[in-house]
Amino acid sequence: MSPPPARTSRPAQRAGSPRGARALVLDELRRRIVGLEYPPGTPLSENELAAALGVSRTPVRESLILLVEDGLVNVVPQVGTFVSPLRESDIATAQFVREALELASLEQAVPQVGEDDVEDLRRSLEDQRRAADRGEHDRFFALDEDFHLRLLTVSGHAAAWRSVSRAKAHLDRARRLSLPLPDQLGVLIDQHEAVVDAVAAHDADTAATALRSHLRKVFDDIAVVRAEHPEFFSDDR
Repeated sequence: MSPPPARTSRPAQRAGSPRGARALVLDELRRRIVGLEYPPGTPLSENELAAALGVSRTPVRESLILLVEDGLVNVVPQVGTFVSPLRESDIATAQFVREALELASLEQAVPQVGEDDVEDLRRSLEDQRRAADRGEHDRFFALDEDFHLRLLTVSGHAAAWRSVSRAKAHLDRARRLSLPLPDQLGVLIDQHEAVVDAVAAHDADTAATALRSHLRKVFDDIAVVRAEHPEFFSDDR
């Protein structure tokens, strides 16, 4: 089985150096893995990826090595290179990092939130509802990401989002699998709204409780997703 065809055309050709090519290839492969364009178990051929991305094998090989280090790719000796299965321990670790950073940020955001910030967050909720009504899962995921970035921005820690995003790659794969679950988008929006209501009321304790509950919902979702897609998961051993 070959990797799915590329959706973007030759992104790495825009790079001006070998290091730049590797960065572009790495970002593109990570995006496809996290976005489930390359689902768990997908074989990854250096030759085919290089041809699809319009680069030499070197930046592909270097990118795959880095993705192995991140746990997103597995190399099976004498067999091949594959997108890693989902492991609940990886998801739990990613969730731990995300929760710690976002709750610490929220604690600082609540006392200083202004009316413009609240209006901005409520506009985000409306955008999420429109995406949910249309069944636009990819659009909703992007809006969900933007919502959490906005919460970090209120506290002045928007720069931390890059660290959050990198840490939660395993978590994001599970989250994307859960989006088609019945009523999932509506529940997530209701949870977001509970956070915004508490932030608007300058109620830090309620806001933290609402955000913590929202972030931990993924653990309930995993049980359902794993039953539907057992081939995407591996036990922690």
